Amino acid sequence: MNEAITLEVAREAVLVTLQVAAPLMLIAMVVGLIIALFQAMTQIQEMTLTFVPKIVVIFIGLLVLLPFMLRTLTTFTERVMDRIISLG
Repeated sequence: MNEAITLEVAREAVLVTLQVAAPLMLIAMVVGLIIALFQAMTQIQEMTLTFVPKIVVIFIGLLVLLPFMLRTLTTFTERVMDRIISLG
Protein backbone atom coordinates (compact mmCIF):
# COMPACT_ATOMS: atom_id res chain seq x y z
CA MET A 1 0.00 0.00 0.00
CA ASN A 2 1.65 3.21 -1.08
CA GLU A 3 1.29 6.62 0.51
CA ALA A 4 -1.29 7.93 -1.96
CA ILE A 5 -3.72 5.09 -1.24
CA THR A 6 -3.20 5.47 2.48
CA LEU A 7 -3.88 9.21 2.34
CA GLU A 8 -6.95 8.67 0.18
CA VAL A 9 -8.39 6.10 2.61
CA ALA A 10 -7.66 8.44 5.54
CA ARG A 11 -9.34 11.34 3.71
CA GLU A 12 -12.39 9.20 2.97
CA ALA A 13 -12.50 8.07 6.61
CA VAL A 14 -12.57 11.68 7.80
CA LEU A 15 -15.32 12.57 5.31
CA VAL A 16 -17.40 9.55 6.33
CA THR A 17 -16.96 10.48 9.99
CA LEU A 18 -18.21 13.98 9.24
CA GLN A 19 -21.14 12.65 7.21
CA VAL A 20 -22.19 10.34 10.02
CA ALA A 21 -21.68 12.75 12.93
CA ALA A 22 -22.72 16.08 11.40
CA PRO A 23 -26.52 15.57 11.33
CA LEU A 24 -26.70 14.71 15.03
CA MET A 25 -24.32 17.53 15.93
CA LEU A 26 -26.45 20.01 13.97
CA ILE A 27 -29.60 18.75 15.66
CA ALA A 28 -27.97 19.15 19.08
CA MET A 29 -26.77 22.64 18.20
CA VAL A 30 -30.20 23.80 17.02
CA VAL A 31 -31.95 22.37 20.08
CA GLY A 32 -29.31 23.93 22.33
CA LEU A 33 -29.82 27.33 20.73
CA ILE A 34 -33.58 27.10 21.09
CA ILE A 35 -33.25 26.13 24.76
CA ALA A 36 -30.72 28.92 25.37
CA LEU A 37 -33.11 31.45 23.83
CA PHE A 38 -35.96 30.12 25.95
CA GLN A 39 -33.83 30.35 29.09
CA ALA A 40 -32.70 33.87 28.24
CA MET A 41 -36.26 35.05 27.62
CA THR A 42 -37.74 33.47 30.75
CA GLN A 43 -34.66 33.70 32.99
CA ILE A 44 -35.13 30.07 34.01
CA GLN A 45 -31.67 28.64 34.71
CA GLU A 46 -32.56 25.02 35.42
CA MET A 47 -29.78 22.60 34.42
CA THR A 48 -32.11 19.71 33.59
CA LEU A 49 -33.92 21.97 31.12
CA THR A 50 -30.73 21.94 29.05
CA PHE A 51 -29.95 18.24 29.07
CA VAL A 52 -33.24 16.36 28.98
CA PRO A 53 -34.67 17.86 25.76
CA LYS A 54 -31.32 17.52 24.01
CA ILE A 55 -31.01 13.86 24.98
CA VAL A 56 -34.56 13.10 23.85
CA VAL A 57 -34.19 14.92 20.51
CA ILE A 58 -30.78 13.36 19.81
CA PHE A 59 -32.17 9.90 20.58
CA ILE A 60 -35.09 10.46 18.19
CA GLY A 61 -32.69 11.84 15.58
CA LEU A 62 -30.48 8.80 16.01
CA LEU A 63 -33.43 6.48 15.44
CA VAL A 64 -34.42 8.40 12.30
CA LEU A 65 -30.88 8.74 10.90
CA LEU A 66 -29.62 5.27 11.80
CA PRO A 67 -30.37 3.72 8.36
CA PHE A 68 -28.44 6.54 6.63
CA MET A 69 -25.53 6.17 9.04
CA LEU A 70 -25.42 2.40 8.64
CA ARG A 71 -25.58 2.65 4.84
CA THR A 72 -22.76 5.21 4.79
CA LEU A 73 -20.51 3.15 7.05
CA THR A 74 -21.28 -0.06 5.15
CA THR A 75 -20.43 1.54 1.82
CA PHE A 76 -17.16 2.90 3.18
CA THR A 77 -16.22 -0.46 4.71
CA GLU A 78 -16.95 -2.26 1.44
CA ARG A 79 -14.75 0.20 -0.47
CA VAL A 80 -11.90 -0.28 1.99
CA MET A 81 -12.25 -4.08 1.86
CA ASP A 82 -12.27 -3.99 -1.94
CA ARG A 83 -9.03 -2.01 -1.89
CA ILE A 84 -7.47 -4.51 0.50
CA ILE A 85 -8.50 -7.39 -1.77
CA SER A 86 -7.16 -5.65 -4.87
CA LEU A 87 -3.80 -5.08 -3.21
CA GLY A 88 -3.39 -8.65 -2.00
